[in-house]
Amino acid sequence: MTRPTPHSGYHWQGRQQPFFEGWYYRLTLLPHQGNQTIAFMYSLQDPGAQTAASGGTVQILGPDEQYFCRSLPDVSQFWAWRHRLGHGHSRSSSIPESYRATDTLHEGQFWNPASAQIVRWHYTLEPVYGWGDPGYPQSTAGWLSQFQIFEPGWQILMAHGYATGWFERIDADGKTVRFDFDKAPAYSEKNWGGAFPQKWFWIQCNAFEQEPDLTLTSGGGIRQVLGQRESVGMVGIHHQGKFYEFVPWNGNVSWQVSPWGSWRIWAEQKDYAVELMGQTDLAGVNIRVPTATGMEFLCRDTTQGQLLLTLWQKRGHKKILSAQSQQAGLEIGGSDWDEIWQHPS
Repeated sequence: MTRPTPHSGYHWQGRQQPFFEGWYYRLTLLPHQGNQTIAFMYSLQDPGAQTAASGGTVQILGPDEQYFCRSLPDVSQFWAWRHRLGHGHSRSSSIPESYRATDTLHEGQFWNPASAQIVRWHYTLEPVYGWGDPGYPQSTAGWLSQFQIFEPGWQILMAHGYATGWFERIDADGKTVRFDFDKAPAYSEKNWGGAFPQKWFWIQCNAFEQEPDLTLTSGGGIRQVLGQRESVGMVGIHHQGKFYEFVPWNGNVSWQVSPWGSWRIWAEQKDYAVELMGQTDLAGVNIRVPTATGMEFLCRDTTQGQLLLTLWQKRGHKKILSAQSQQAGLEIGGSDWDEIWQHPS
């Protein structure tokens, strides 16, 4: 990536309240590296005033989908760079607890007082794709996102990269489970704003079988635009140096997502069409997300989902690629998940 991806820096300007900013980093360890996924989720809320929601959180969805969460209540111990990706947060305790994340380095150590389990990690990153055509990074939500008229904002920071390092979990009895990895597929994104997502789905994968240079992100949700609600979705694909984008301003995106277990997305624009079929028989893991009153379990994830991606060139209905994975990230979040969400309805 020749230039920083838009929105890489910290967004809070010292005035907006309520406010949250969240970051998501994912590693996919290939079969010879342990066939696992490790996802790190960081959030910060209401840094400028003491409210019930003020503070930070680190959550980790680790190997075997084991869930770890630690609060970081002191916002004065948070730091972030304004114009590029770099942030961290520490906590005072009997052992050092902190994390640090940039576009080339990610490290941290935390412990669970209830179980006495310690998790720690250190890895370097080699970015490959930001978001958009290689060398020309763009905003995920389009150029209007610079004016913050969308709530919340959303940006894929690194659609694809490689991570080299280690992650380990140390139990109370001293038993250590360690994963070493070299050039494991890596991904990162973020969101921010003053209004909280009401409902959404998300699919992410950059570990496709037989397709090492393929990465996908798709999402849909109900967001606010100048105070009005709208349902909006997107699909973005990087493959062999080319970016395929399906967004409301260049085509149509439709979906049918069940309350859990099945994700189907169709999208087309002038030149291309894509179909995504995700599914899982796993129960998934409940994840905390920011709300107006603080962190709540309003999200359900798996990092071991099944995914089939098919991409066509519309002229001649020529199939460009068909790829599958057993290591897709599949997610639903928010409320009103009593029935299938179909758009257009």
